[in-house]
Amino acid sequence: MPELIVERLSKSYGSNAILKGVSLRLAEGKVVALLGHSGSGKTTILRSVAGLETPDDGRIVLGNDVFFDGAAAVDVPPAQRGLGLVFQSYALGPNRTVFANVAYGLRLRNNSDEEIRRRVTEVLERLGLGLLGERFPHQLSGGQQQRVALARALVYQPRVLLLDEPLSNLDAKLREEARSWLRELITQINISALYVTHDQVEAMAVADRILFLRDGQIEQEGSPQDIYERPATAVTADFMGSNNVLAGRIGDGRGDHARLDGEGWRLWGRLCAARKAGEASTGYVRVERTRLVDGPGDNRLPLELATSLYLGERWEHLLTGSGLRIRAWGTTALPRGRHWIEIAADDLWLY
Repeated sequence: MPELIVERLSKSYGSNAILKGVSLRLAEGKVVALLGHSGSGKTTILRSVAGLETPDDGRIVLGNDVFFDGAAAVDVPPAQRGLGLVFQSYALGPNRTVFANVAYGLRLRNNSDEEIRRRVTEVLERLGLGLLGERFPHQLSGGQQQRVALARALVYQPRVLLLDEPLSNLDAKLREEARSWLRELITQINISALYVTHDQVEAMAVADRILFLRDGQIEQEGSPQDIYERPATAVTADFMGSNNVLAGRIGDGRGDHARLDGEGWRLWGRLCAARKAGEASTGYVRVERTRLVDGPGDNRLPLELATSLYLGERWEHLLTGSGLRIRAWGTTALPRGRHWIEIAADDLWLY
């Protein structure tokens, strides 16, 4: 299975630049997630790879095949790229059975009836749809419809699978189950996949590498662990995870650590950007790394309990004071009044 290479991809609509020289590599048998807010350019990248969008400049190469080259005026039609596409809208034919929906593209390619029957049966069995071939889309659950759309893409035996928000139409519980199943399937069939999503948990669960996009450029690229645990910029830190955000000014410094001073509070953190004493700085700490403790100590603050939310597997407590609003997770309810929180210096990232 060849490597997909995208080089310096650019795309504008009038004066609005959607992509600003984006480059990426999708290695054989790996999953790369394009993650970002709406309008960051992630779907435009995927549509450009699919051939559904014509970039202004750049190159798209799969193995030895050049799909697009702006300088050489090469733009291979979508049907000749041999890619599997799964989009947010499953676009299943309502008057076709599951079998007929999956077989439709093969019939357009003039495959024999025997070949169609063999390949469709095989992919339906693999995706757990073997007993549903004669049903119509309206007789299926959302999760089953999603699998039919995936079967329709896989039946071509594509060189690369392109997925654009494939789980967004599912409810929260089904989406959680589907991402585990989808990751398992991609691993089992050893296919390369380019996966577009705005859901950070989905990206981390499914992908080997994440490209976090902002305003048509790559803000940060790395493994899910890199993006979540070692955000290179404040934008990445803010987007990923659930955070407490503390605004203040840089006080004393010790090596790669500095003190963040606010009105009535001080906390030590790790410098993640160049900052001098007296400069404004914003600190980010994941909610799960904000600890409730018994009393005063290093890097601890006293705050008043404002409210608590019972979330089933945990309690989420909101504590306030000195201009701060801090969330912390716990296993039990807290009484009203003052409580102490602790933030380890390495867990408070200063930008």
